[in-house]
Amino acid sequence: MSQTLDLSTTSRTPFSRLVKVELRKSWDTRAGIWLLAITAGLAVVVMVIAMITFAVQDLPLDFGLLMATTTYTTGLLLPVLGIMLVTGEWGQRTGMVTFALEPSRTRVVLAKLVAGLLLAVVVAVIAVVAAVLSNLLYGLLSGSDISWDLGQTSLQGFVILQAVSMLTGFAIAALLLNTAAAIVVYFAYSFVLPIVFAVVAGLVGWFRDLQPWIDFANAQTPLFDWSISGVEWAHLLVSGMLWLGLPLALGMVRILRAEVK
Repeated sequence: MSQTLDLSTTSRTPFSRLVKVELRKSWDTRAGIWLLAITAGLAVVVMVIAMITFAVQDLPLDFGLLMATTTYTTGLLLPVLGIMLVTGEWGQRTGMVTFALEPSRTRVVLAKLVAGLLLAVVVAVIAVVAAVLSNLLYGLLSGSDISWDLGQTSLQGFVILQAVSMLTGFAIAALLLNTAAAIVVYFAYSFVLPIVFAVVAGLVGWFRDLQPWIDFANAQTPLFDWSISGVEWAHLLVSGMLWLGLPLALGMVRILRAEVK
């Protein structure tokens, strides 16, 4: 008489464990560890160049400018990390193992999403610490007063922008499930699309009124100095639903239906 294994009473894998596994995946591969190292190293190199440039020209350098430099640098590579969190299961063909150990694909994707947000916060904290140390070092080496003025830079805006960068890369990767394609599309979206919107808005009158509602990159600008108004929050929400919420929802559907090989 054949026997079957009854798993109905087996408890589900704790969600916190799934998040820990996804976090470990982000740095236990050669590509992942190099990407994290390059992100941190590039931020430091850019800040060193900024310090040298301002020291040579004998210009004042404050904490806010260093933070702005870090925001731009880490914002370039964080989305790539978010992309690799999603596409790794398909590019490295580990999806069969992952979804066998945790049959609920929704829980796996949510764990990846939480892991990505945690990594964005960690990178933001490291960037802030690097900016603090750079500011102290610049003050000591230049002999000038150390300025902790954030200027037009907002700390909460900085963290939100890092998280949005990560989520945008994550959403595009979920939609395409291909690392190279997702990276190309993300950078085209980040650098080419805003230029297209600006050109069309300058040439077409009616599009000028529509642009704030569909230009997600431009809608994020007021977050930088936290000067965002009620209308600008509306622009951010609507354009975010179009360029972040919709791709993420469609990507989730695709992941749930995609064939795992």
